[in-house]
Amino acid sequence: MRTDRLVAVLLLLQRREQVTAAEVARELEVSERTARRDLDALAMAGVPVYSLQGRGGGWRLVGGARTDLSGLTESEARALFLVAGPASVATPTVKAALRKLVHALPEPFRGQAEAAASSLVVDPRRWGASRAEHRPPRFLDELQDAVIRGVQVRLGYVDRENAVTERTVHPLGIVAKGASWYLVTNTEAGRRTFRIDRVSSAVPTGDRVHRPEDFDLAESWRAIADEVDVKRTPFEVQAVCVPHGVGVLRIAFGGRLEVGGSTTDGRVAVVIRGQDEYVLAGELAGLADWIEVTGPPGVRGHLASIGTVLVERYG
Repeated sequence: MRTDRLVAVLLLLQRREQVTAAEVARELEVSERTARRDLDALAMAGVPVYSLQGRGGGWRLVGGARTDLSGLTESEARALFLVAGPASVATPTVKAALRKLVHALPEPFRGQAEAAASSLVVDPRRWGASRAEHRPPRFLDELQDAVIRGVQVRLGYVDRENAVTERTVHPLGIVAKGASWYLVTNTEAGRRTFRIDRVSSAVPTGDRVHRPEDFDLAESWRAIADEVDVKRTPFEVQAVCVPHGVGVLRIAFGGRLEVGGSTTDGRVAVVIRGQDEYVLAGELAGLADWIEVTGPPGVRGHLASIGTVLVERYG
């Protein structure tokens, strides 16, 4: 506790031009005698602090000195506060920690760090999406703590059919995907991923996590995301596109588009993934100026039917 108090006294000296032993005592809830001993201890430890005697006296840092207790450079301090401003997705615990850390920064760093925290807004919503506010899920802090400490968790979970299950998992990492948070784990059934907003309880067991030596969270998440994309859009359409239309397809389909090589007639071969034949045909119907679907036949048939309906209705 003595070390904690000395750090607190130093931070108090950095925030104020001058303090008295009585002010330190009130701030730290100790006796004035203890406050004087702590101030003397700072001076003996080499901190440039001195006392002014008499009326209006107190304790000051020599020349308004500042000590950077964080060890951060100026650019590092700005970067850290940039990603944890009031509009960021940082958890309340992270934001509270940074509010405390700002007092440990030297005075020249502090203004820019605080300015950085309010200089960026992260809006995860796509244009036209719901304006519903996305808050960090309830058990995010507990699960982050379990990942960091490397302890297993007894996890309560509600799946998409509202079935409630409970299992012990080995937390390996946490991923933020858009406005959603996911927990990557090892279980008795192998590698599993859980949406944290569906977690109904999270109780650390105290048992150590069995973490594969070659585990890499970023690499593991890429594999998980690729698998999910394939499951969500299992159907493929083959087509050829005029070269200047590839950019239009990238905008329309994003990661569902695979661009191949050039064909003999100068067009570009592409593959587009979707949910099913009919949905894909509907998406492709408005792109006839740029692409020609070559397969499968079912999609070509749906496109022909859509064309007939459009001609009858608007021709």
